[in-house]
Amino acid sequence: MLETRGWTVAEWQEAYRNGRTPRDLLRALQAQLDSRDPAWISLTGTDALEQALQQLDLRLAAAKGDLAQLPLYGIPFAVKDNIDAAGLPTTCACPAFATTPAADATVVARLREAGAIVLGKTNLDQFATGLVGTRSPYGVVPNTFDAAYIGGGSSSGSASVVARGLVPFALGTDTAGSGRVPAGFNNLVGLKPSLGLLSTQGVVPACRTLDCVSIFALTVADADFLRELSEGFDDADPYSRPRSGGRSQLPAQPVFGIPAAPEWFGDELARQAWETTLSALADMGVTLKPIDFSVLHETAALLYDGPWVAERYAAIEDLLSTNPEALNPVVRRIIDRARSLGAVDAFRGEYRRATLARAATRLIAGVDALLVPTTPTIYTIAEVEQEPVLLNSRLGTWTNFVNLLDWCALALPAGQRHDGLPFGITLIAPAFHDVALADFGQRWQTARPWRMGATTRLPAPIPLHRKPLMTIPGHITVAVVGAHLSGMPLNSQLSERGATLIDSTTTAPAYRLFALPGTVPPKPGLLRVKEGGAAIAIELWSMPVEHFGSFVGLIPAPLGIGTLETADGRLVKGFICEPWALDGARDITPFGGWRAFMASQA
Repeated sequence: MLETRGWTVAEWQEAYRNGRTPRDLLRALQAQLDSRDPAWISLTGTDALEQALQQLDLRLAAAKGDLAQLPLYGIPFAVKDNIDAAGLPTTCACPAFATTPAADATVVARLREAGAIVLGKTNLDQFATGLVGTRSPYGVVPNTFDAAYIGGGSSSGSASVVARGLVPFALGTDTAGSGRVPAGFNNLVGLKPSLGLLSTQGVVPACRTLDCVSIFALTVADADFLRELSEGFDDADPYSRPRSGGRSQLPAQPVFGIPAAPEWFGDELARQAWETTLSALADMGVTLKPIDFSVLHETAALLYDGPWVAERYAAIEDLLSTNPEALNPVVRRIIDRARSLGAVDAFRGEYRRATLARAATRLIAGVDALLVPTTPTIYTIAEVEQEPVLLNSRLGTWTNFVNLLDWCALALPAGQRHDGLPFGITLIAPAFHDVALADFGQRWQTARPWRMGATTRLPAPIPLHRKPLMTIPGHITVAVVGAHLSGMPLNSQLSERGATLIDSTTTAPAYRLFALPGTVPPKPGLLRVKEGGAAIAIELWSMPVEHFGSFVGLIPAPLGIGTLETADGRLVKGFICEPWALDGARDITPFGGWRAFMASQA
């Protein structure tokens, strides 16, 4: 049995802080990995691992032994085999397509820069075409709870190795649900970020305009931490974009839009698990608002019935022309449809998508987020082999529309069905609400803790150790606490000056928050106190230095800019309030932040 099986990222960090070494832990782990395991396509060799460990030694020495500078120091991870990792083949589950890249994909490079070590490349539905995990010449990746059932795809191998505790996290991709369906089937967190937040440079495209690099993890905190380390604008990726706006928290008692009449395809156990989940959410104070999802299902149909399948054709056109027999027959049949499509079809499809997106925006504007079952059902491997296309399509009922609408999503464990298989739910929100979804996801995990993947472990209560805030050259970090938060009335004063959101966190537990009377728009005042303080929700924004003066000039008395301390000890510039102005102000510290207070007033 692996000593490290089922460890979270936080537990790996803690082991190294307590004197364990990457050489001991990773060599032992590597020795127990089996190349015949269908979850793996290739594994890092012993010589390559030693080289990586030597490089890690040099980087730790350069950091003068400060592990805080390498937040993923010595932590192993796996990479879906349509994402480049230098020195390991990229096959996309098609041996005839295989190449060995000299450079990492951007997202892999960023994780290695943080100290993480790649242990191998994982199996997938060929060319990321499928939600089942059965369309690969390297073998079927079974469900980690019951091998008779599918493990989900296309990121089947990545989900499997995390669920079995071989690595604490893995990269997948998500175009139609490939980063969410396997999470639901294997009791994992599946983070599907907003389009463009994680670079897709070095990723073999499925649908290039829709593709996301996704993250599989054992806890919400781990997944969001890894997103934070991975995201960032990449000039080498034409679809990359910086974070812009978006909420950092959902209200204390959010309103979730749920399907008014979900289709279960005869799966009574899934329906029962859904009803149990809804009851648990209601007990947490969530308002559940049934809504008509018809416009979302119409949007989803465009992904395979519309012209977007031509993007898959464009990605592998040369192979299809020269060696079509190299493709899985089901995958080839799906992609071959693109041969009958033309430019007019593409524009008509985009016109239809834009029309549906406008209606979908109105739909989601009436709630804080959408809540859906990650999938309506699950199938055995034998059932999928008998009916590979129809059953696959059903699995995308609640996933296929998300990327077409430029939304983000977070798949979460929601307990087990009566047959012992996992049941999962997914939160969906507009672009750049990733942090807000993770915020509620952590509340859900606290209320309904789950075991780590398919292991028997519960997570140890160990906090993540984050890298100290790195100042971007030519920028200054500004902490905002009230009307300048994402989505608040004065947030435009930040975005107009080119500021970008870099973190959502809290102050050190040494502050009180007050609602200032008579301010327009309403504003809070933050005061540091010697005792009786609490942690207050804040956002950290990086602003070009040349615009900082004009920003400060807009701040009215009694507010000003001073130095704040964050929860992890960082000292940043941020909003403070002159004490005299707090006479008669309402103490709203128990709300934990301005956003929660304003929601209570609404």
